[in-house]
Amino acid sequence: MPEMPADFKKALEIGRPPNIVKLFPNSRALLVSGKVIDRALLAKGKAMTIAANGRSHLVIRGALMAAQRANAAIIIEIARSEGGANAYCAVNYWNIARQVDCLCNELGITVPVAIHADHYGIKKEADLDFAKVEIPTLFEAGITSIAIDASHMPDDKNLLANLALNQVIPDWAGLETEIGEIKGSEGLSSAPEALFLVRGLNAFDIFPDWIALNNGTSHGIEASDQGIQVELTAEIHEKLKPYGVSGAQHGTSGNSSDRLRAIAATTRTTKANVATALQMISWGVEVNDYGNAKLDESGNFIKLKSEGVTEALWQEMRDYAARQGWSAGNYKKLNLPFEPKIMGQPRAVRERMAKRVEDFVYELLVEVFNAEDTAPLAIQTIIAAGSPDPGPEGARIENPADWTGEKIAALAGELDTDKGPEGDFDD
Repeated sequence: MPEMPADFKKALEIGRPPNIVKLFPNSRALLVSGKVIDRALLAKGKAMTIAANGRSHLVIRGALMAAQRANAAIIIEIARSEGGANAYCAVNYWNIARQVDCLCNELGITVPVAIHADHYGIKKEADLDFAKVEIPTLFEAGITSIAIDASHMPDDKNLLANLALNQVIPDWAGLETEIGEIKGSEGLSSAPEALFLVRGLNAFDIFPDWIALNNGTSHGIEASDQGIQVELTAEIHEKLKPYGVSGAQHGTSGNSSDRLRAIAATTRTTKANVATALQMISWGVEVNDYGNAKLDESGNFIKLKSEGVTEALWQEMRDYAARQGWSAGNYKKLNLPFEPKIMGQPRAVRERMAKRVEDFVYELLVEVFNAEDTAPLAIQTIIAAGSPDPGPEGARIENPADWTGEKIAALAGELDTDKGPEGDFDD
């Protein structure tokens, strides 16, 4: 690796969170708090970066190469359903930081990277005791940012879950909160609902870096007719502006480049999750501008010859899915059983898989998200702070006396919200 620039060396010295320093004392990878990434995108303005779901080692590799090429700050993440205790991916909450650190050192990656535990789902109050034990282990394993997703519960329970779990989240860590399950055009979030959650957190000196809305997207490979509701998102973000909260855009796959450009340009979104598209691209499946996999007349994925995995391995993956009775939307479950076989392919095949991800992510970062050259802004954020923690973007506005348990329940009862239909929307 060539001699490092002075600013990078300084950021490496002071900008890595304490868990990263302990885990990787001799590393030259700039793994940072999610706060740092958010501040860098805010500094550029009208920009967001990818939060690449690292469902496989080669997806992570390709995303990091793209970020380096674009000189962009980036987030690598894994959701609880993907990489938690009941994971369907080999990459998980406890090894993702190790994989990212290793790759950064191998590839000479010098852009700042946050490691995000996405969608740490709380479905019921009984989940909280377990979460209080498990969440610290994620940070011990190198996570630098987390999304507490209690949005499946009523609004008051969502807020109370966020309050309860904040005690086990380090002050320096990036923090995302969420309202409404992500499920297309049903159960859309509202400004009052978002304000309720953010104001309640603010009263107790909790300042989330991001809020994820149900603003018209769905997880997975299907696109909704309308996709992201840009005007709704902008309206909610404007109402939240006094609290210094940025937006996290979930369900990015399935939306056109034009709509994603509009989200970056007209809202306060700084984080855009991309998962399914990267998986499909790495395998060699043909995708459209929306990042959705193309299907043939029989409803099967179109695998491009000499792209992604070998044809023999792709057939093996298809046969395995058929035996399991998995439809197209459940092909994500192939990640866990096939990661060893994917990594056992010839070097040329692995390299073309990572390269395909790199090219797709680079295009998003530079041509769609406006994230190019945000890496120096993140480094400047660290140097200006003099520590891994740039501090909160907002300040306390609310009076804690207005947010007692009884008052929280009463305020939540006044909200007219629609969580939408039940379903599996954890990714």
